[in-house]
Parts: sequence; structure tokens; C-alpha cells
Amino acid sequence: MAEEAAVRAQAETVRRLKQDKADPDEIAKEVAKLLNMKAQLGADEGKQKFVLKTPKGTRDFGPKEMAIRERAFKAIISCFKRHGAEVIDTPVFELKETLTGKYGEDSKLIYDLKDQGGELLSLRYDLTVPFARYLAMNKINNIKRYHIAKVYRRDNPAMTRGRYREFYQCDFDIAGQFDPMIPDAECLKIVHEILTDLQLGDFVIKVNDRRILDGMFAVCGVPDSKFRTICSSVDKLDKVPWEEVRSEMVGEKGLSPEAADRIGEYVQLHGGLDLIERLLQDPKLSQNKLAKEGLGDMKLLFEYLTLFGITGKISFDLSLARGLDYYTGVIFEAVLLQQENEHVEEAVSVGSVAGGGRYDGLVGMFDPKGRKVPCVGVSIGIERIFSILEQRLEASEEKIRTTETQVLVASAQKKLLEERLKLISELWDAGIKAEMLYKKNPKLLNQLQYCEDTGIPLVAIVGEQELKDGVVKLRIVATREEVNVRRESLVEEIRIRTNQC
Repeated sequence: MAEEAAVRAQAETVRRLKQDKADPDEIAKEVAKLLNMKAQLGADEGKQKFVLKTPKGTRDFGPKEMAIRERAFKAIISCFKRHGAEVIDTPVFELKETLTGKYGEDSKLIYDLKDQGGELLSLRYDLTVPFARYLAMNKINNIKRYHIAKVYRRDNPAMTRGRYREFYQCDFDIAGQFDPMIPDAECLKIVHEILTDLQLGDFVIKVNDRRILDGMFAVCGVPDSKFRTICSSVDKLDKVPWEEVRSEMVGEKGLSPEAADRIGEYVQLHGGLDLIERLLQDPKLSQNKLAKEGLGDMKLLFEYLTLFGITGKISFDLSLARGLDYYTGVIFEAVLLQQENEHVEEAVSVGSVAGGGRYDGLVGMFDPKGRKVPCVGVSIGIERIFSILEQRLEASEEKIRTTETQVLVASAQKKLLEERLKLISELWDAGIKAEMLYKKNPKLLNQLQYCEDTGIPLVAIVGEQELKDGVVKLRIVATREEVNVRRESLVEEIRIRTNQC
């Protein structure tokens, strides 16, 4: 076809201009022309070529997936509320300048929105920076809040491991000036409670402190200007071996081999109070003001965690760095350990399921007067948790109910649609979750089969004899037992029996 030949010729023109390093404006003009030609060519074929799919790094959630997800949300929200948190919400996009410079090397993963001739906007990358902006904007000095919402990252997704470009975060944060380590200890207790409640298997919560890391870098001979970039390398130690991290530090980031080797001696250490005591006696670290301060607070934190009874799941780990720029003190990350169940070995690769830390300077970055509001918080990785729960339920072949219907209103004979409608209306008005089939004269067998398929535990059967006697036949689907219940007692009977289910 002549049109296709013209497109090929134009593509060759663009290729040649790029090869010859022609004027950028000329290249842009020819590229625009090429795109226009392709658009016109594809207009007629568009219907045949269009593929229905979700964008890369996203997915749909059907009723079964949503039922599993809601179970997890319920456990998490219940824990947040148990600890006295209020709930807030913020816009899904922020001013671009609000997000710029807060995420270190991860800033390249921010989704920028196309300029619509107004403000420059970006989709939120996490819930922490919008929270800090909210505190500064509203001059709030003190709040304990949770926030569950979607965030966006232009990452290379590994969807089987719960990594997406659009995903939920469940955040709990305590903002305000309090005595050291008390709010921090509560955040770790919350992580412990949620992971225990969700029964995800064995886990460990790694803790460290940015001040200990910075002090360690200083005594190892890392220049101040390289602290953040070296921190970003150390953060990869949970994914790649020390040799690779060392090679990146020296080869790509220009650190001296001697400094890298000194870092290597520290970052492979992990333990508990005994390690903290040992490092407090370390001839180099104990001379560094920042590290000493961080180790003192870490000791205090472990004392509080001992009182909470959770130190068995806590590991002081010097390799934990968390790459985000805004952390200033304690940092932590919860990781699932090897699953013993052979069916869910894949869950091992899901990795970190919660993380957080202290960020005392972030609010001040937004406040016109630089007013600081100390904050500490945790983010639960719901997508990764959801991946594990989904795999586990598939392996167990447990049947998932996707509705909460308590009773199906059915009829045993024909011409009883009006009676079914009257009864179901009474049940709805009384707050009972009820359904009926949308047929005038459904067969009783079909109605009972619907309950079997969807897991509805009770059937309220309307029949001519029952109407005369002022009763409703209540059938328990699991046992097939049937009892006659006075119409005025039906609501209470359904409540009692569904509470037993």
C-alpha cells in the first residue's frame, strides 16, 4: 500500500536525521510528521489491533481477590484503631515540587503528569510526604493517624511478588514531641501485632538507626557528600551479596576500597542488646557523637520492646539502610522468613512486608518558618501480604465467600413473587443481608443450588401453607435441617443462626 510505503520512507528520514545528529527542532518536526502518518494509517485498522488489557504494573481485582484483600484490611485497620489512630485522606496527586528531592535515587520513579497549562503535578509516590505536607499546611503539631490509599511508582514491576506500579499503602504515623523511643517502640509493636494476626508465617523485624549508619560511614572514611549514595548501596544488601555492593561502592560511586572494606566489617553484624553494648564499647564508633547517640536510643528501644515481649522477633541489623532521604533516626523493616509449607515456597520471594522509621526533618522542609514536627511511622506492604494470602488460599483450596448474604428468600411454589418481595423488604429494613433470584417462578432446586454455590447459610422459604400458618420455613443449608419460624421472630432467628455460622 502507498500509505505504508510513505510511513516507511518517513521513518527512514527520521533515522537518517538522528544518525547525522541534525538540528533537534528539525528531528522533532519530522518525528511529529511520522507519528501523524502512523495515526492516520492506524485509524482504519484500530478496531482489529486494539487489545483489551490493564496497563503494565496494574491488575484488576475480582470478587474473590477483593474478599481476601478486605480480610487483610480489616485486620490492619482494627490494629490501627486499637492504638488510638485517627484517619485522614489526601489528594492522589501533589504539586511536583512537593515530591521533588524527598526520595533520593528513587525520585526517578515518580510519575509526572502532563502539563495541562496550569500547575505541574505528580502522582504521589508514598503517603509519608503528603502527610508531612498536610501537617505543615495545617500547622498541626500533634496527631496519631492512619491512611490507607493507592500510591504510584514507575518501577519495573514483578507482579508475582506483589510489586506493582499502582498499589495500596497502609500507613500509621505518630507526629509530635515526645520522650525518646516510646512512639518508635509502639510502631514496632503494631507491626508485630499485624503480622501475627495475619498468620503469614515466621518473620523478623530488622531495626537500625540512620545516625548509627552515618556515624559508621564517618569512621570508615566515607566523605560527607557520599553518605546518601553509599547508604543507597548498603540498602541493596538484602537482595545482593556484599561483594556486588562493594563493587558498586568502589567502581560506580568512587569510594576507596579501604573505606568499603571497613564498612563491610560493620554491615554484616546483627544481633540484639548484646551487639548494642559491644558497639557502645567499639573504639571508633563510641568516639562518634551521632553513632553514640543512635546506639543509646537503640538500647532504650530494646528495653521498651522487652517490656512489650516482642524482642524474639527483633534483630538489630547494621545492613538495614532504607534508601529514602527523609529518615533521620530509627529505621525498621519486617521480612518474612523461609516458609516450611511446600505449597507456598514462592512466598519466600515476596520479601519485605512492612517498613518505616523516624523522620524528624520532613515537616520542616514544607513549613515556611522551618518549624519541625518530629514523626515516626510504619507502612504495611499490603500488596505483598495479599500475594502471600492469595497463594496460600489457592494451595489450601479453601472456598472464599465473596458476599456477606445471610439468607436467600425463596419460594416453593409458583405465583409467590409478591410474597417474596414483601418478605425480603422486611428483612432489608431490619438490617438483614438478604438476596432472592430475579425470576418470577424460580425452581426450588435452583434456589437451593444458588445457596450452595455462593455459601449463603440460610434459606427463608415462602409457601402457601406457611403463609396460612403465619410462619416461614427456615432451611440451614449445611445440614439441610428445616424449621418453621413465626414471621415476627424470623429476623431474630436469622441473627442467632448466622452468628453461629
